[in-house]
Amino acid sequence: MSNRRRLERLLRTKLRSAGTQYAEAKRAYSEARAAASIDLPTDEAGRAKIVCRRHAERRRVSLDDAARPHCFDGDHPDCRGCVEDVRDGCVETW
Repeated sequence: MSNRRRLERLLRTKLRSAGTQYAEAKRAYSEARAAASIDLPTDEAGRAKIVCRRHAERRRVSLDDAARPHCFDGDHPDCRGCVEDVRDGCVETW
């Protein structure tokens, strides 16, 4: 393999890695910001610590920009109630 191809492969690998790290950091920041904006306790990764109404268990969940947990199922009444509680700031936390 020529030096040029090795250099191209190295640069491609490094750029892909940087892009992945950027995307992960952006996602973590967004999740932490969403949880902080509604004043929920979070873990070290910025995930909200809530008690799931549907499964009655403690969960660490990331929230999207609409304050919905990643496990949200729009067809389930417990999930819809959970999102309403999260937005109102009265969701059970731990």
